[in-house]
Amino acid sequence: MISETKIRTLQQEVQKKNPFELPEEEAYLNLLRTQETLYDHFSKMFKRYGITQPQYNVLRILRGIGGDGVRTLDLVKPMVNRVPDITRLVDRLERAGLISRNQTKEDRRVVLVSITQKGLELLEKLDEPVQFELKKQLSHLEPGELETLNQLLLKARNSEAYVASSNIKDVTEPTASSGKVLN
Repeated sequence: MISETKIRTLQQEVQKKNPFELPEEEAYLNLLRTQETLYDHFSKMFKRYGITQPQYNVLRILRGIGGDGVRTLDLVKPMVNRVPDITRLVDRLERAGLISRNQTKEDRRVVLVSITQKGLELLEKLDEPVQFELKKQLSHLEPGELETLNQLLLKARNSEAYVASSNIKDVTEPTASSGKVLN
């Protein structure tokens, strides 16, 4: 087991001289730092297979939907990471032969995106490496810790709902004239 003294705090990692002013700031920056670390490992893995994380995400969504596919804009909501231009992402996947676009018989204006056999085969090749990477990155956490982490992340992501249903005092947004700058 790793000694707690070998694990550096975020303050040490970013070489911040003074403690964080707010625990919320430290938590937010810890989330960003952790996300960047995990994302980097997965990005390198996906690059070896010639795709990006958002492209992998679209392929997984399409595999899960199956059937005739889905309209391009309907891919945006289930995406884990939002992308600014889903159309270009879909264009690249189509050029690579991983997805196809087909007009519907009912309305030729409607185009459905579906995963191709080549896309399914790529995902099949990636299933095991993705699971390996997930375990490599997070298996040191106990099952209860993973459950707690998931609950806390869900709670952080849905802060407005929690604030509205609790006795938390309304957090007022500072005005531009307050002169307070976070750094």
